[in-house]
Amino acid sequence: QVQLVESGGGLVQPGGSLRLSCAASGFTFSSFTMSWYRQAPGKERELVATITSTGGSTNYADSMKGRFTISRDNAKDTVYLQMNSLKPEDTAVYYCNARKNWPAQNYWGLGTQVTVSS
Repeated sequence: QVQLVESGGGLVQPGGSLRLSCAASGFTFSSFTMSWYRQAPGKERELVATITSTGGSTNYADSMKGRFTISRDNAKDTVYLQMNSLKPEDTAVYYCNARKNWPAQNYWGLGTQVTVSS
């Protein structure tokens, strides 16, 4: 059974930091591209960051560059999102995604809430 379980969300003040984790199970984690997405109330889900299966390449949405860092530990089947200099507009539910192109597979976690507020 495939599972992606996010953790690490919470309430943080503007300028603060959080580290999200996503623990994977039920599939070959090291073969999948992993991503973080987020969805704010009333908005569409948007891509935050992506990391390739080996961790050799990462990509970020423009508004997260320089503040967020995605990483993975294939020995622990876990992907991380380090978020620094958080802003109120970063408030959203953050989702973990696992994707493989061939054969096509796409999995989602249930999300973790991040609230940035004073």
